[in-house]
Parts: sequence; C-alpha cells; structure tokens
Amino acid sequence: MKFEAVTIKDIARELGLSTSTVSRALRDSYEISAETKKTVLECAKKLNYRPNPIALSLKEKRSRSIAVLVCEIANSFFSQVINGIESIAYNKGYNVIISQSHESFQREVNDLQFLASRSIDGLIISVSSETENMEHLKKLFYKGLPIVFFDRVSEEMDTHLVMVDNFNSAYKATSHLIENGYKTIACLTNSAHLSITKERIAGYKKAIEDSGVQVNEDLIKYCNHGGVHADETEKAMNELINLEKRPDAIIGLSDKLTTGALRFLQKQGITIPKEMGLIGFSNGEFTEFLNPSLSIIRQPAFEMGQSAIELLLEVIESKRPIKEFTRKVLETELIVRNSTLRNH
Repeated sequence: MKFEAVTIKDIARELGLSTSTVSRALRDSYEISAETKKTVLECAKKLNYRPNPIALSLKEKRSRSIAVLVCEIANSFFSQVINGIESIAYNKGYNVIISQSHESFQREVNDLQFLASRSIDGLIISVSSETENMEHLKKLFYKGLPIVFFDRVSEEMDTHLVMVDNFNSAYKATSHLIENGYKTIACLTNSAHLSITKERIAGYKKAIEDSGVQVNEDLIKYCNHGGVHADETEKAMNELINLEKRPDAIIGLSDKLTTGALRFLQKQGITIPKEMGLIGFSNGEFTEFLNPSLSIIRQPAFEMGQSAIELLLEVIESKRPIKEFTRKVLETELIVRNSTLRNH
C-alpha cells in the first residue's frame, strides 16, 4: 500500500470548503474569518496535515534543506561534526540531509548529483580521500550553490573553510613522543594530496627536524583510503615493522589509521608502549578505556560543525553577495595516556 500524504484537498473535502479557502485559512489570510480559520486548523491537526515541502520550496525558492557530505558517518569525528551542524540547523528551521562517500571519488560525485537535484540550499563537505579533481564541486559552486568546506578543504573556490591547526597538532603529538624518549617515529597518514595530510606531515617533519634528527621518508606511510580498508593499514604497518631500523613509535594522522595501527600491534603481540609507542588523532570516546589507554589528539568536532553551519547560513540568508570569506582554524587538545608513557 502506497503512503499518501494528507493534502489541502482532503481538508476541503472533509469540511465542504473550497481548496482556495482552506489554503488562505492555513496561511492566516485576513480574507478568512477567525471561526473558519479555527475550524480548518482543527481539521488539519485531526488529519495530521503537513505542508508539502516541495510545493513550499517552489513557492519560496528555498528548500530549507542543508546537505552534509562526509566520508563515513560511523567515524566518531564526523558523527560529532554532524551533531554540531544539526544543533544549529534544526533551531533555524533547516533539515539536514546526510550522505557519505566511503572515501570514493565516484560516490562523492554521484551523491552530489542526487543532492543538487533535491534543490538543497547549501552544502557542507569534507572531501573523500580519492578526490583530487574539484570540477564537480566547482560546477555547483559557480552556479550559485553555497558551499562550506571543513576538515579536508579545497582552496580552489573562494568560500568559507573550517579546520583545526593541523600543523601544530601533529607537531605537538610528535614532540610528545620525542620528549618521552622515542627515537624512531613512524607516521601513518592519509592520501598525500589532501589538505590535512600536507599540513600534518609538515608538522610531524618539523618536530623531527627540531629534535636534531633527519626525516626518514621510509617512516611515512600513505594510506589512500584513510584506513577505511583494514588491509591497507595492515600493509603499511607490516612495511614499518619490517624496516631494517624498526620504529619504536607510531603517530596516526587520522582516527581510522590510529585505531587500525592499535589493532595491528595487538594482533602481532607488540606491547604498547614498551616496544612501540602509539599516539594519534581520534575523537572516539572508547580510547580512554582501551588497554593501554590511548594518547590522542582530540579535535573540537562539535564546534567545527557549529562553525560550518553558522558560516553556511550566513551565505544562504545574506541579502547581498558575500565577498569576504572566513578561514576558521580551531585548536586541538593533546590528551596524554598510557600508550606513550614508557615508564608507566
């Protein structure tokens, strides 16, 4: 049985009124008496009538829908960002449509085509790890679709960007390992072309160099799908532990890579932190309860979501074109736990 929403025609039929009278009553028109309005509203409530959002969007030329495109909703970082977005969007009368690319460029393109066909008012996006060509986004952007990038951003469009201080975050994490006596620090990271990868690798390298050690490129492993595929992380970790000079610490530059490295080390029976220190970017609530508890760089994900939606709504609701755009950089928090404390 096909679901059919209650329409103005149903209310009109129920009350023996014309559809135009019902429509004007629902719009609180001065042409309709208070008594008729009351009768129409009571009937609408009884029949569970809801205004048709498509019809409303055609009339207002606005759908009051925001699209959010992330790589994976199950990732705690992205789910917290989405919570931040919804906390403001809902109160402002906007619906949020969430889609996930699963780190696939083609899926990202397909998702965007579908979302754009739904007449969204704006888009908040963190691009997939496969995304190098931004043409699919540029087409929508230059047709007038407001876009805000967060986390994995693109500088190719003049728009709002929301991110963390990636350079300083990786520098802090690497420096912490050095201060705790680790000498050979390896790095698991995402696709080389991503904005977050470039900035975090730069921070990692600077911390190594500042300690008087030359950077060894063999200790940097790029995972092109950001750890979404477990075999990718395992391959990178196998290469690291089989190096002639095996690393004594790992820094994971994204959530999935950090937990993937932890899983691998435990499976191999490599003790943390005695044989191998481990620190990484993670927003997972469980990291505190692992054995050993995991040292992390925590990103202000909820606040990133709030900043992104505030900036997007500013563009959507502005009466004139916005010409100055914000590059919002938020600070992360280094949380030290047992996985990096050798003397613990």
